[in-house]
Amino acid sequence: MFCYQCEQTAKGKGCEVVGVCGKQPEVSNLQDLLVHALKGLSLYANEARRLGILDKEVNVFTVEALFSTLTNVNFDADDFVVLINKAVQLRDRLKDAIAKAGGKTDFTADAANLKPANGKEAMAAQAEKLAPNADRGVSEEVRSLQDTLLYGLKGVAAYADHAQILGQEDDKVYAFIHEALAALTDSSIALEKWLEMVLKCGEINLRTMELLDAGNTGAYGHPVPTAVPLGHKKGKAILVSGHDLKDLEELLKQTEGKGIYIYTHGEMLPAHGYPQLKRYGHLYGHYGTAWQNQHREFANFPGAILMTTNCIQKPADSYKDAIFTSGIVGWPGVRHIKDRDFAPLIDKALSMPGFAEDSNGKTVNVGFARNTVMSVADKVIEGVKNKAIRHFFLVAGCDGAKPGRNYYTEFVEKVPKDCVVLTLACGKFRFFDKDLGDIGGIPRLLDVGQCNDAYSAIQIAVALSKAFNVGVNDLPLSLVLSWYEQKAVAILLTLLYLGIKDIRLGPSLPAFVTPKVLDVLVKNFNIMPIKTPDEDLKAILG
Repeated sequence: MFCYQCEQTAKGKGCEVVGVCGKQPEVSNLQDLLVHALKGLSLYANEARRLGILDKEVNVFTVEALFSTLTNVNFDADDFVVLINKAVQLRDRLKDAIAKAGGKTDFTADAANLKPANGKEAMAAQAEKLAPNADRGVSEEVRSLQDTLLYGLKGVAAYADHAQILGQEDDKVYAFIHEALAALTDSSIALEKWLEMVLKCGEINLRTMELLDAGNTGAYGHPVPTAVPLGHKKGKAILVSGHDLKDLEELLKQTEGKGIYIYTHGEMLPAHGYPQLKRYGHLYGHYGTAWQNQHREFANFPGAILMTTNCIQKPADSYKDAIFTSGIVGWPGVRHIKDRDFAPLIDKALSMPGFAEDSNGKTVNVGFARNTVMSVADKVIEGVKNKAIRHFFLVAGCDGAKPGRNYYTEFVEKVPKDCVVLTLACGKFRFFDKDLGDIGGIPRLLDVGQCNDAYSAIQIAVALSKAFNVGVNDLPLSLVLSWYEQKAVAILLTLLYLGIKDIRLGPSLPAFVTPKVLDVLVKNFNIMPIKTPDEDLKAILG
């Protein structure tokens, strides 16, 4: 195996024995084989689209399958065997349709003619030559841009999957994913074209996040400021971790009146701000921080646990019996919920002790998405003009277990009292419970939402730039980002597509970005690694 798609990769270079995340070599190899199969499927999907043949199953399968290869989504080798075989079946189905329409079917790329071996062990061995560090016959810079594109596509696929679950789709998104995956089979494409496609990926991700935003707000309303208790109530309990609001909604419906409190964890915290979710009286509070403390939190939880989507560590055997997964999430030995029938999860929760007594912890505030922030735009603008607000910081991104992430806590703690911090994604769990006070009634710490809500943060920046009649780069706004997995890569590409400059990124730079590619990013966008909070604050504020 070789994997370097996430920030915590071994020695900052790549995992070669076992993933730092716990991913086994067999799973890593099967994921590489699935991506290879998707490239072949995409060659035919491109040709089919050219002929006016649009296959919804192919579109949805492509994003679901690609999403399953993200960091900490699926560790179950058997699932990948099914996905690989289905990719080939769909490829061959498209090939037949194309042939009948008189289109091109004689693709010579290996991916277009993949014949999966029989069984997961043989498939894993078949995939050895497909690892990211295998020879591709291209320069290191081209390899770097190819991998940046691939990992950006994985992030786009995640957002596209969330969006289509809520009924929001755009064939332009599917078309680009297929176009880009197909391009990855062509070693003759020049470096400049790869850079162009990387930025195009950022553009497509912006559209995808717009779709997801429409799906979330269309189904659940625009978030409103909401105080969320960090304590718990006496009684039966289910904890929901991950990102999928549809799963949470269906679970709330199915547990209504059953005497079970539903708690959120990690990236589910912003769910409390949505009017159509907060109306359920048994959606009570938030339990735990983010996934770096997940084993301790889950092991102490006296109820059942539902894991949705990604950013979730492989569960420990000591509490695996209480865990259920849904969607594309999977681990060996963990029970999987199909078609959102949560009866087994509910039965398990009812059989467990639950909390023996109430615990009244502190509260945290959520719901400061774009509608909320812009509803007080006049106060924000006045605050900047009268110098009550000196600067805005967007401190956002992923969390992780690798040392160095305490930087973000220290940074927020040291931000001067005349500055406002906006935050989103699971990186905020380093500091989400800090009381930073307010400026003229505007909280100094504004939780915009999940990483899935990055579109909302972008719209806030755009609206402020219009209000002040300046470009986004001229706003008193600085981006200090943490990255861990591939959705963060997609968001970064979107920011670069939008021309956002002076982004500070950490805790470390991606291993798949070569010095020469980094030099291009520095020259064009002045992207830079974080230093220390004191150094960075001084450089920004003077």
